[in-house]
Amino acid sequence: MSSLMECSLETIINIFHQYSTRLEHPDRLNQREFKQMVKKELPNFLKKQKRDEAAINHILEELDTNGDTELTFEEFSVLIARLTVASHEEMHKTAPPGKGHSHGPGFGESRGTCQNKSGTEQSGHGHGHSHGGHGHSHNH
Repeated sequence: MSSLMECSLETIINIFHQYSTRLEHPDRLNQREFKQMVKKELPNFLKKQKRDEAAINHILEELDTNGDTELTFEEFSVLIARLTVASHEEMHKTAPPGKGHSHGPGFGESRGTCQNKSGTEQSGHGHGHSHGGHGHSHNH
């Protein structure tokens, strides 16, 4: 069975491809795919940051280091790193008072387990997905 961290990484990769395969190049997020992903997959971040369309466009432009108006997975991973840091900081701000190291809620709801969209725990079994003539396989 995959560890929680391995499962979380696989989830990030799968979500990227869930959106990147919708239009145009299957390994890049275009502006429309990126907006759909941010609105659907990061609603709590948007709410806490009071983000709007212009802000989402600005985020995309900032991440798009090669200026092609699309995000590669590498460019997308910078967003994930920044969100992880921001969520960690939020968890410290909302931590209950007292001694020791504790965390409050971050930008999302902490579940403690890795769950798929149906709400059931991931089993860790391998799976694959294919897009546009090439595929990815994740075996555990």
